[in-house]
Amino acid sequence: MINRNKYQYASRRYVFIAAIACVMLIFIIRLIGLQLVSSEYKDWADSNAFLKKTLYPARGVIYDRNDKLLVYNHPAYDVMLIMKEIQPFDTIDFCSTLGITREFFDKRIRDIRNRELNPGYSQYVPQLFVSQLSTNEYGMLQEKLYKFPGFYLQSRSTIREYGYPNAALLLGNIGEVSRRVMENDRYYMRGDYAGLEGVERSYEKILRGRKGKEILLRDARGRIKGRYEGGLHDEPPVPGKNLKLSVDIELQAYAEKLMRNKVGGVVMIEPSTGEVLCLVSSPTYDPNLLAGRQLGKNYAQLEHDPLKPLFNRAIKGRFPPGSTYKPAQGLVFLQEGVITPQKLYTCASGYPYHGGKPACHGHASPLNLNAALATSCNAYFCWGLHDMLDSRKRYPTVQIAFEAWKKHMVSMGFGYPLGIDLPGESRGFIPNSKVYDSFHKSRWNSSTIISIAIGQGEIDTTPLQICNLSATIANRGHYIVPHVVREIEDTPLDSIYTCPRRTSVDPEHYDVIAEGMRSAVQYGTCTGLYMPGIDVCGKTGTAENPRGKDNSVCIAFAPFHRPEIAIAVYVEHGGYGKTNAIPIARLMLEKFYYGEVGGALAFLETDIINRVVP
Repeated sequence: MINRNKYQYASRRYVFIAAIACVMLIFIIRLIGLQLVSSEYKDWADSNAFLKKTLYPARGVIYDRNDKLLVYNHPAYDVMLIMKEIQPFDTIDFCSTLGITREFFDKRIRDIRNRELNPGYSQYVPQLFVSQLSTNEYGMLQEKLYKFPGFYLQSRSTIREYGYPNAALLLGNIGEVSRRVMENDRYYMRGDYAGLEGVERSYEKILRGRKGKEILLRDARGRIKGRYEGGLHDEPPVPGKNLKLSVDIELQAYAEKLMRNKVGGVVMIEPSTGEVLCLVSSPTYDPNLLAGRQLGKNYAQLEHDPLKPLFNRAIKGRFPPGSTYKPAQGLVFLQEGVITPQKLYTCASGYPYHGGKPACHGHASPLNLNAALATSCNAYFCWGLHDMLDSRKRYPTVQIAFEAWKKHMVSMGFGYPLGIDLPGESRGFIPNSKVYDSFHKSRWNSSTIISIAIGQGEIDTTPLQICNLSATIANRGHYIVPHVVREIEDTPLDSIYTCPRRTSVDPEHYDVIAEGMRSAVQYGTCTGLYMPGIDVCGKTGTAENPRGKDNSVCIAFAPFHRPEIAIAVYVEHGGYGKTNAIPIARLMLEKFYYGEVGGALAFLETDIINRVVP
């Protein structure tokens, strides 16, 4: 006979065992969560025994090419707090000492506790309350710090100071990192600073160095008792590396002075190395405005300025190059066999251009390539484009001919970013045949797009690109990617900034173009660039502007043999090339070669500095 009681007891035993197993499983899961998944418990345990302090490295300093100190560090301090250790204190006294309002204090506490704004928040881990205290503010708070439990001061050397009020957009600035930056790079945590623009951003990982840490031992009451295990686990910070720029700060400052009350850019490049000696965007601002605790306020004011001083026109601005594009056209026509240096085109009869003759300068007709460059003849380059695109002897269709034209232009550095070591460089714009197919339903020829022959229409370039064209002609067919950093402490430059890039045009054709640019200075449209004893080569440009007065443009290099410098000047609404761009370029060349401007040029200098170009 079956013993029912025996089976009932066995069933209860199994239930009891299962219940105990479930409870134990819950405890194990919770323990795993506390120990391995959640850091809260560990933070609490560690905070009772240790105070872990981040040691910030000194950020690398920046010099110009002549070892003049441009950017350096200023001692600064952060106010940190550990939420769990805060006890009642006199908040009015605290706010008064720091020079903040009670509203700011309350908002800051809320933001710190907000895990959306402060991911990874823990009440046991140090949090940033206020950053970048000056030495005076540090001293005032240090005297009273014992009154404010939970708060402590941490040294940080990320406030930047600038030796000159120049090159703001080139140097860039640093600012507090965003949440996205923290998510993409675990090096950063809330309150850290990183480069936002310019060299500071491009070379951030080199300038920032590596953080260190210090672990201090606490007693049961939270008092610091010294280093944990004698500092065995401490790590010293590694300072960032210093940079030497290719920029000459004296040239940079002088160009900014000449461009005062004007909008545009000035770029100077050493052709043999690709080093940028001067890169100016106007209007500009004092870089010290975007340093320290007033950064946010000053940035907002600059951002709302209608002239956009935060926009680096030298590398980001897209402008029609006007006649400074004619040397590039001449190179393509020579390479393609469309013309020879002796080829004559007439200007008297003109070329159909929007139903009439393109505006041109008074000069003889017909004329060859050298004279066309010297006098900036529009018709010559219109006829050249016509013969390249519309002659079926070379290419079966206009589309194929145009793609060949574009390929040459791209090889010269147009249509794509050159690769300068600054963020945000624009590519400009060189259309392809598909653009015109879509505009004109595949029924187009040179007359349809003839404005591109003289650097107008759909063509857009940056001041950096047209300066690079000048440097390429100076080098007779190659360029080195322009760069603003000359040396990195203990680190070689990237090979991209040392290896020449040859264009698709043969070197002998560059000699022809260089001769034409020399003729422009000797008797043509660039006589304002003439310098006794220095063989200057140049090209003016007057670029049509649909939003107002024409833009004034010029490019130049010097001397003709073994060139040392290339320059581009672009003045928005500046009128003819000879009106503003040529005088500025002439003064910059004088400054480059002689270090000062005087004598007969003193009047021109005063005139240009005081000239306002609306």
